[in-house]
Amino acid sequence: MHTKRIIPCLDVKAGRVVKGTNFVDLRDAGCPIELAQKYDEQLADELVFLDITASHEQRQTMLDVIKNTAGQVFMPLTVGGGLTSLEDIRAALKAGADKISLNSAAIKNPDLIKDGARSFGSQCIVVAVDAKQVAANKWEVFINGGRINTGLDVVTWVQKAVLFGAGEILLTSMDKDGTGSGYDLELTRIISESIDVPVIASGGAGDLEDFYNVLNYAKADAVLAASVFHYGKFSIPQVKQYLKSKGLEVRL
Repeated sequence: MHTKRIIPCLDVKAGRVVKGTNFVDLRDAGCPIELAQKYDEQLADELVFLDITASHEQRQTMLDVIKNTAGQVFMPLTVGGGLTSLEDIRAALKAGADKISLNSAAIKNPDLIKDGARSFGSQCIVVAVDAKQVAANKWEVFINGGRINTGLDVVTWVQKAVLFGAGEILLTSMDKDGTGSGYDLELTRIISESIDVPVIASGGAGDLEDFYNVLNYAKADAVLAASVFHYGKFSIPQVKQYLKSKGLEVRL
């Protein structure tokens, strides 16, 4: 059985960690370096750092924040936001990222996935997908921090991204984001069953059972959460102990 990963997410805006609901109503959640250190001490399996306004503001990711964060932690760090070229990817990896996440840029220039995978290896390339339900059993892909609907079917897009060389898919349900009402199990299961690379489920963690359901029923390989960790509802060891008690393999 594969070990399931627990991954906190730092959504960063103007150098501070923020968290919203359904991609809006952002509120402050703390200093990225301090939170990263906390999650490192709690033995998070990885950390995702997303510069959430970089694409919308058409600027590069804040490399200084990445460098300072990477210098303080030992867990793998995935960095995304504003990466639009091979040079951007190289700079993020050089600043201390272990993986990079492409979202809007991958839609606008799918060759960036291919070029990134060819240059740095598929294991470095995570394609992040922000999905919103538009009809029964139908989700479409949004970009620019959820501001623009591409009209792309989410299943079609993730299959194409994997074909291009994505080593992992970070799947966020915009409908569930920040609600605490549980992950989108149907969406996650459909995506998990449609591709053969790991799927990180994101958006909706509220109770311990939510983590179990998305990893077990929806077949996610890893689970990402923000609010429940930032505001202290659960610690990462609490989540891992719960999952272990339910029979899932985790790193304690």
